[in-house]
Amino acid sequence: MTLKIVIDTDSTTAPFEQLRAHVAAQARSGALPVGYRLPTVRGLAEELGLAANTVAKAYRALEADGVIETRGRHGTFVAAAGDAAERRAATAAQAYAEQVHRLGLSRADADAAVEDALRATYGE
Repeated sequence: MTLKIVIDTDSTTAPFEQLRAHVAAQARSGALPVGYRLPTVRGLAEELGLAANTVAKAYRALEADGVIETRGRHGTFVAAAGDAAERRAATAAQAYAEQVHRLGLSRADADAAVEDALRATYGE
């Protein structure tokens, strides 16, 4: 089992975001199992030809999202992210539902706004 990351230098998406998205997707799919030890920040930066700060930024975002966890000097590992990600998505969805209700939007308008945002985010 290995981490498979390709950074597209021609992409308009920032390298740290590409890295974050790759690791998150591989963790969600099981390609990187819970407990998989990730390379060090410096090691991965060197391997990908990125600045160490870029990798560190991606790791911080992944840790904030509950996808990875740092265990001090023992390293950085894939966490049991599914539950944490689902809880955060549910919390965000609840906050959104409350906000659109306060704004007086119809359910159809709220759904359309979510669909537009998802299309823009996923590039569909």
